[in-house]
Amino acid sequence: MKHGDDSVVRAITDDGAFRVITARTTETVRGAVAAQSAKGRAAKHFGELLTGAILVREAMAPNLRVQGILKGASGKGSLIADSHPDGTSRGLVNFGKTGGEIDVGKGALLQVMRTLPNGMLHQGVVEVPAPDPRAGAISAGLMAYMQDSEQVVSTIAVATALDGDTVVAAGGYIVQLLPEVERGPLMVMTERLSAFEDLEEVLRGGASPDTLLDELLFGMPFTRLSQSSLSFACQCSQLRVVSTLATLPRGDIEDLVNAGEVLDIRCDYCGKEYQVHPAQLRSLLTTI
Repeated sequence: MKHGDDSVVRAITDDGAFRVITARTTETVRGAVAAQSAKGRAAKHFGELLTGAILVREAMAPNLRVQGILKGASGKGSLIADSHPDGTSRGLVNFGKTGGEIDVGKGALLQVMRTLPNGMLHQGVVEVPAPDPRAGAISAGLMAYMQDSEQVVSTIAVATALDGDTVVAAGGYIVQLLPEVERGPLMVMTERLSAFEDLEEVLRGGASPDTLLDELLFGMPFTRLSQSSLSFACQCSQLRVVSTLATLPRGDIEDLVNAGEVLDIRCDYCGKEYQVHPAQLRSLLTTI
């Protein structure tokens, strides 16, 4: 893995008190933001939700798909982050009638879902609390979710640094308290987190996941467990598009076949365009 590549690193303190996961998500966020043409504060919140979904997946369900959905206050816009077990992520930005802004103030809701192996969904919804002055609304919402829906005490920080509308850095970390934690180590970690520098500035300085790990656990013996790559990528394909059309009522498919026109379908996640020809639609009628 090259220096500067997006990745996530996992570690545990040698006393068994804390588990720490750190991530660099710059290229992942940059790709998703560009695909959605997001700008300004919307791009910042979107990037932070994407990083947050990655961290929650790594912490709670590394082998499952995890989605984070932020619903703006008073229905003003929504953001969707979609993180997959292979390390790829994507997302959606829906401004609705907000004119390019997502309201993450009082009344905004954060929903986190993970798809279980049997296809069922495990999900929780929390209201985004007022953030600490040093943290952002997304970080506060993620911590509330972990506490209320997962009953896991965690400190989460995510940040997206912009220059104008360009993503220059993104990343974050999660520190989880494990059952073995004692008062001494807890006090040390509490002081360490309160003294931790502004995450956005640290990321702007080029901090890697290992740098974040060393900073967070300074003076605390720990074992680095693993590292894996992250990237922006979409799960769409010609097969998925046709498979989705196959779920339409037979009458609707027949109408499309009779129209004799090539369907142009654009993926909302990545913008890739697909064409479905009448012959492909006709073949669906033999399987329904």
